[in-house]
Amino acid sequence: MGNFLRRLALPHSVKHWSLTTLREKLIKIGAKMVTHSRYVIFQMAEVAVPSELFAAILERIQRFGVPPPLVQRG
Repeated sequence: MGNFLRRLALPHSVKHWSLTTLREKLIKIGAKMVTHSRYVIFQMAEVAVPSELFAAILERIQRFGVPPPLVQRG
């Protein structure tokens, strides 16, 4: 997962981060997840990762898309 983030999803400004830094700043962060009717909000400390950077990473991951589920008819 770390190599995926580093090679495909990280903005150019942080591609030099080591796998340890990625793990500590992106994967092992504490966040509170708040759900509202159609929205999911992650509330986390700004010291972990700036919100603009986190949003950019999520947007890059979303570009890959999720394939539609296979539907079996029968």
